[in-house]
Amino acid sequence: MKTKDELPDCPVATTVSLIGSKWKLLIIRNLLTRPWRFNELKKDLEGISQKVLTDSLRSMEEDGIVTRTIYAEVPPRVEYALSELGESLRPVLDAMSEWGTVYKKDA
Repeated sequence: MKTKDELPDCPVATTVSLIGSKWKLLIIRNLLTRPWRFNELKKDLEGISQKVLTDSLRSMEEDGIVTRTIYAEVPPRVEYALSELGESLRPVLDAMSEWGTVYKKDA
């Protein structure tokens, strides 16, 4: 997790720095429905590279937004889910979804 000194003073800039990329928002959108495995996310997020997905998940894990659970199975199974902090983004994404729906309707 970033320290307060590493984050911008502006709260909006802080949010954008943590979740502002296109891919992070779409990953969070998916994780709001259920835990996902890496390959499921890769298949669902058309156009994302393996590197960008890996980097985005690692970054969000470091920031406390995503949890990574490794199951002791053969072959190993890894699932990504939203942490409690990540779940607190639900109203933000709901508002974005609502705004996008209205915009598309009026366009």
